[in-house]
Amino acid sequence: MGGCGKATAPVPRAGEGKEMIYTVTFNPAIDYVVQLDSPLEIGGVNRASAEHCVLGGKGINVSGVLTELGCGNVALGFVAGETGAWLERGLAARGQQTDFIRLDSGMTRINVKIKGAEETELNGAGPQITPEAMEQLYRKLDALLPGDVLVLAGGIPARLPPATLRP
Repeated sequence: MGGCGKATAPVPRAGEGKEMIYTVTFNPAIDYVVQLDSPLEIGGVNRASAEHCVLGGKGINVSGVLTELGCGNVALGFVAGETGAWLERGLAARGQQTDFIRLDSGMTRINVKIKGAEETELNGAGPQITPEAMEQLYRKLDALLPGDVLVLAGGIPARLPPATLRP
């Protein structure tokens, strides 16, 4: 696949004569990571020694690596609410090109990762993806050109039917 190497110009979109890599993340997330210096006390007050947020989802993570390598790519998927807007702004700030479908209700999920003596995770459910939103994604995928590469990464949310990806 050509097109990798540090890019100095904006990443071209498919249809401009260059191959493109597209990633799909059905259920992106903002991971809120909290570090504890002492064991987690269930039912008590726990003080964090550090905290940070990580923007991601499997396809978004693939797009991030491709962006770092200078490979043209576009992250596709679904976002909702203010958390979705924050995720989009954060990805844009680190140079990742996105073309997300914005859902009318719900919110992009927030996962809480508690790191201490043992790791505990609370993963959000994410927004409901409507059949109309899936059709929007299908239209985007139908527009891919010969030579483009599609990476489907991560799981399909439990709320979607098993036959979500049509042949």
